Order: sequence, then C-alpha cells, then structure tokens
Amino acid sequence: MAKATPKWVQVRYAKLWNKYNGKEIAYSDIVKILKIDGKNTISVFLNELRNAGWIIIKLDEKDTRKRNYILKSPEIVVKEMEMNP
Repeated sequence: MAKATPKWVQVRYAKLWNKYNGKEIAYSDIVKILKIDGKNTISVFLNELRNAGWIIIKLDEKDTRKRNYILKSPEIVVKEMEMNP
C-alpha cells in the first residue's frame, strides 16, 4: 500500500515517470535522468520510494547483483493511498 512521501521524492519520481512511464529502469538510467552523482542520495531516494510503496524492485535476470525498478503509476499510488489512510 502506498503512503505519502516528502516533496523532494515526489519531484524526482515525476521526472522518472515522465521519462519512463512505468517501464523498467536500470540504476544507471536513474542516475542519468536525475543527474545525481552521490550513491547515498540515490539509495535514500530509492529507499523512500520502496518504503512508501511507490516502486517495484526486480532482480536483473542476467546479473542478480543488479536491480531494475518499475515505478507504480500515479493513479495506482493515489488509489492505494486512499485505501490506506
């Protein structure tokens, strides 16, 4: 179930959603789109999304050390937030 997130997370989520629109995203693509160099900043961002239930994390089929990310649609996030007051 989705929960509210801080504004800075929502802004970065929107950038990724506008570019990928629910498609799988590699970590390197997230870094390119958000133009953030700090691994800690990206990790905190992804953890915020995961804890809020806004993202699905999948293991890479070729290399299980890597992860691929799928953003839930804004409509699903809002619907889940309404169901989880």
